[in-house]
Amino acid sequence: MSQRFFQRPGTGRRNPFSSLTNPRRIKYEWRNGGPVITTAILLLCVAVWMVEIVSRYLFPNFFSAFVSAGAFAPVFFPLRPWSALTSMFLHSTSIFHILFNMLTLWMVGPVLEKMLGHLPYLVLYVLSGLGGSMGLMLWTRLAPVSMSTLSISAYGASGAIFGLFAALLLVYRRIGLDIRSMLLMLAINFAMPVIYSNIAWQAHVGGFVVGGLLTMLLMWRVPGLRKMGLPARTGLFGGILFVVVVAVMVWCSYGISAYVNFG
Repeated sequence: MSQRFFQRPGTGRRNPFSSLTNPRRIKYEWRNGGPVITTAILLLCVAVWMVEIVSRYLFPNFFSAFVSAGAFAPVFFPLRPWSALTSMFLHSTSIFHILFNMLTLWMVGPVLEKMLGHLPYLVLYVLSGLGGSMGLMLWTRLAPVSMSTLSISAYGASGAIFGLFAALLLVYRRIGLDIRSMLLMLAINFAMPVIYSNIAWQAHVGGFVVGGLLTMLLMWRVPGLRKMGLPARTGLFGGILFVVVVAVMVWCSYGISAYVNFG
């Protein structure tokens, strides 16, 4: 997720996006664990980015309103709660922001989607993205009060992508695969805010924590839940985590509002 102030391997298919352009292909990919959800997310992000690019030059007033309504700003969370969701589909107009995020999504998303199934994977992605917004709110609530802290806003898919990183790391470790290359990639990604300014590292941490927590809960061998399938467990633990994330954000919002009113 980039601050504003900014925040599968290939399979050999001729057209990796054919799963969303051919109804028969959609059914085939869905039945066989293809990257249907990952492709849909990728295309949605690109479509939104194209709207941003066109409107920036042709309809600047619309562009400003569009980005302001969709970006996540902790101070305005009570007025625009939907932005916790919409912000994960917005990107900077810089080609590098969306290119890096979409390439990373395509590297890790299809693998997890095949392992988890389409709907559990979608829940993981969305909850991780909300976790990114929660991380930003916690920072705004707990950091020393300043104009830069209270005026922070962010957008981008990287909070959700960091949640996928956490999930894949835990799954690979569980099944005994070598995770050293992934640890190196994570270290590089976590170090990016040190090298480049205006990156919402708080969203990265929040997405990573929530995505990792959901994955650990799904792998938790609770005796009473062993007969439940993965989708059912995802619904149970995902619902609990969603309530926790929303509760934390509401708590943060009350504190942030007090700061604003005080100012």
